[in-house]
Amino acid sequence: MKTGALFHGDRVLFSVWAPEKEKMLLHVVQPSDMIFEMAKDRWGYFTIEIADYAEGWQYFYRFDGKNDLPDPTSHFQPEGVHGPSQVIDHSSYCWHDTAWRGVPVNDMIIYEIHVGTFTPEGTFSAIIPFLDELSGFGINTIELMPVAQFPGSRNWGYDSVYPYAVQNSYGGPDGLKQLVDACHRSGIAVLLDVVYNHLGPEGNYLSSFGPYFTGKYKVPWGDAINYDDAWSDGVREYFSENPGHWFANYHIDGLRVDAIHSIYDFSAVHFWELVNDKVNLAEQQLGRRFYMIAESDLNSPRVVRSTEMGGFGFDCQWLDDFHHALYAILNSK
Repeated sequence: MKTGALFHGDRVLFSVWAPEKEKMLLHVVQPSDMIFEMAKDRWGYFTIEIADYAEGWQYFYRFDGKNDLPDPTSHFQPEGVHGPSQVIDHSSYCWHDTAWRGVPVNDMIIYEIHVGTFTPEGTFSAIIPFLDELSGFGINTIELMPVAQFPGSRNWGYDSVYPYAVQNSYGGPDGLKQLVDACHRSGIAVLLDVVYNHLGPEGNYLSSFGPYFTGKYKVPWGDAINYDDAWSDGVREYFSENPGHWFANYHIDGLRVDAIHSIYDFSAVHFWELVNDKVNLAEQQLGRRFYMIAESDLNSPRVVRSTEMGGFGFDCQWLDDFHHALYAILNSK
């Protein structure tokens, strides 16, 4: 089951996974204070459907009767990582890129951008006036460093804590859509840097909802994300649905996936196989090509081998051996 606040016509289904909790309340704080009790199913998902049109509602979840926590699948945190989540109706944005079909990965000339430092304003909209200049340099693809919600207003983005939410200080969901829309009108594809191997510490409330982490493995950032231990099905679903979110709602052309070697999973179907099979399904549903680029230090052909052949299914991978050799040559002069 997909989680978050999901629109079905003029109705909104609120869904959150918390398999070890007995009770869950939806606490709406804007436009008025309202509390709704949610129903739990056999797989640990709490749901409630609200009939009234709820775009812009701000809300928390509450399971202990007093403490409010943001939605783990929040699509927008207007007040930062500790504030309420906001309902976003993605169908309300008017796109202008219906004729866009992307740039083949072999033809991509990629320019990496950190939104917070590329312009003095540090926003998505402030990048748009520079697109013609980038195109004039021969750039046909930009890669945005992580924009999922992180603490504060500026940082690298690799300690984000809401994988589905767009950073509020950068311009939020509409700001990212406007940038992608403008890029496509300028003939520029957009890649997005995403992180599925860890989350940052501040504002990370996932463990309050369920067994998202496991002590079975250790990674440089502490406990590993639970991809193969008890209750891992809900965790795998939560993260494997994320690429399709960026493709469908933000028209992103591809993802650069951070440090895939830092994920530990000994399931029969590896997490990366699951992810890339879902990406292939998204391509069929949305009628266009999406690219998955792995940052990997494995230097293994399995990374780019098809899932049908037992591989992870990525389109390409960073070749760290080449990177290190080039770095050594450049710094030996």
